Amino acid sequence: MRVEIEPGVRLFVDVDGASHVPDGAHWREKRTLILVHGGPGFDHTGFKPFFSRFADQVQVLYLDQRGHGRSDPRPAAEWTLDTLADDLVRLCGVLGIERPIVLGQSFGGYVVQRYLSRHPAHPRAAVLSSTAPHYNLEGKVAGFARRGGPEAGAAARAFWEQPSAETWAVYDRLCRHLYNTTDQDATARASMVFRPEILFHSAGGEQRGMNLLPGLARVRCPVLVLAGAEDPVTPIDDAELIHAALPAPWRQIERFPGVGHGPWRDDPAATERVLRRWLAALD
Repeated sequence: MRVEIEPGVRLFVDVDGASHVPDGAHWREKRTLILVHGGPGFDHTGFKPFFSRFADQVQVLYLDQRGHGRSDPRPAAEWTLDTLADDLVRLCGVLGIERPIVLGQSFGGYVVQRYLSRHPAHPRAAVLSSTAPHYNLEGKVAGFARRGGPEAGAAARAFWEQPSAETWAVYDRLCRHLYNTTDQDATARASMVFRPEILFHSAGGEQRGMNLLPGLARVRCPVLVLAGAEDPVTPIDDAELIHAALPAPWRQIERFPGVGHGPWRDDPAATERVLRRWLAALD
């Protein structure tokens, strides 16, 4: 469905699981887990089917961010972290969701970090998965060179220095398959609605000067950081920086050896164990 969060702005959302379930003689309300996808320019389909399994613990809400995927197109002036972060509050207000659990993957983690900074009292908890607090060009170049050799490192530098259709074509061929340490389902990628203009605009603009670390000091809810030790695009060192910047009472980090970008893609069993245990502890 498409949900209008403010006049003329409709976001595509999909849901796994009921919000209220029978519990003896009463009904029990489950918390809502909002999944914020990466990219930018990608959509929610990378979360499927893995996150459907958590519908027994939480209601799972998939979101195509403003201007992305199956959401209505929006002008480039609205493709900002502040706007996308505030959209999470707008969406919850329209749907009547209180104290959500919000998971941001990759670029979605940038959005969720900004959301935590701007709206610290809004979430019940958050997950920052395979993400970073800054652009870290050299970290990306080193990561791809380590995983794929000098040619991959050069392609990574060319794209992240000058995002364009031309540099993306080479990066897509030489680097995208290096994101993970296991073979990925090609059909899942084919189902994604990709808007490359958003990727090029963000990677060539706002992301360059991004520093999300100071805002993390405002966090007032549990935050779980997930990091793959072999992730070339958001290196594990970035996850360590995020973890260190979070207030000590709220932070937890899980490091996955032999795993790349999006831990569930390479080690679904371990990722499920970690997330189920962490979700259960929130009750």
